[in-house]
Amino acid sequence: MSLPPLSHDELIRYARHLALPHVGVEGQRRLKGARVAIVGAGGLGSPAALYLAAAGVGTIGLVDCDVVDISNLQRQVLHGTDAAGRSKLESARARLRDLNPHVAVETFDTRLSSADALDVLGRFDVVVDGSDNFPTRYLVNDACVLLGKPDVYGAIFRFDGQVAVFDARRGPCYRCLYAEPPPPELVPSCAEGGVLGVLPGIVGSIQGMEAIKLLLGIGEPLVGRLLLVDGLATRFRELTVRKDPECPVCGPNPTVTRLIDYGEFCGYPAPGSGSRDDAEISAGDLVAARARDPELLLVDVRAPVEREIARLAGATHVPLGELAARLSELDGHREVVTYCHRGVRSLRAAEILRAAGFSRVRSLRGGIDAWAREVEPGMARY
Repeated sequence: MSLPPLSHDELIRYARHLALPHVGVEGQRRLKGARVAIVGAGGLGSPAALYLAAAGVGTIGLVDCDVVDISNLQRQVLHGTDAAGRSKLESARARLRDLNPHVAVETFDTRLSSADALDVLGRFDVVVDGSDNFPTRYLVNDACVLLGKPDVYGAIFRFDGQVAVFDARRGPCYRCLYAEPPPPELVPSCAEGGVLGVLPGIVGSIQGMEAIKLLLGIGEPLVGRLLLVDGLATRFRELTVRKDPECPVCGPNPTVTRLIDYGEFCGYPAPGSGSRDDAEISAGDLVAARARDPELLLVDVRAPVEREIARLAGATHVPLGELAARLSELDGHREVVTYCHRGVRSLRAAEILRAAGFSRVRSLRGGIDAWAREVEPGMARY
């Protein structure tokens, strides 16, 4: 495969790369001819995209379907205040074009799924996983294994981060490290658990560096190694990850030979399955239900720190992890509506209550975030 030439402007722009013995003109031309997909234009995708574009990676593919929210700007440095309310893809494309007009940006306005992952990711040489949920991480991993592509993984939570390169052709995959996903109710999002804004900058930058090393074929990539970042202690540790001979995706006898339903695999409700009247209630309908039945019991299953930000008046607070042990505190004869931040944990709480004999239980669809958007616009959101 012939490598694209460098223009006069590119020779000047990449002068510090050209001086590196591991890069030089040929390496820079290799970067120009390369294609990297970034799943998620958020906290991790922002620094990765910025540094890959600055480095001269010829084509960057961005996969996202979200819009910029003011709460994103504490860490998602691809976007600015003026981009609030705009598509993250539009905002990112404009920023990357300004940073380096020599780079092509391909955008995919989609929530990556089993239906399109192979088609989208199959167009690129390296995949950088900047997603923030387990279904997408397993999806990206499995797609990369099936496609024979390296998956540059990153994850963050509060003050801690992880980075690894999963390349099943020469090492373990993500499933070799995490064979089973954790229960969804035990996995708070960044919005629920918080994240130090600079942390994704560190982790995403390392992901960008790993992608560049893979494209150039230099150094020692994080294959078979999990890098742990402790932001509070400013400490880096490394764990060895070995290939699992029983891995259902990259093992010698795989049982997962096509992409599956990753929401179901990770225990998340299927789209539309929670819309039944006996499972969920909308924010608007909850207003009417409370007016109709003053005895309706609201149960807030969020963490205490979340209640300090916003709460619904009159709600009883029982964190999800304590719910099973505190059932006696709740009146099983009353109609009950559980709620959390966005409706995932409250669905689990409703299941626990129904299993304990509570006959009239529903979960607030979209959680308190939906209530703030639809009922109380002045309520603080997080």
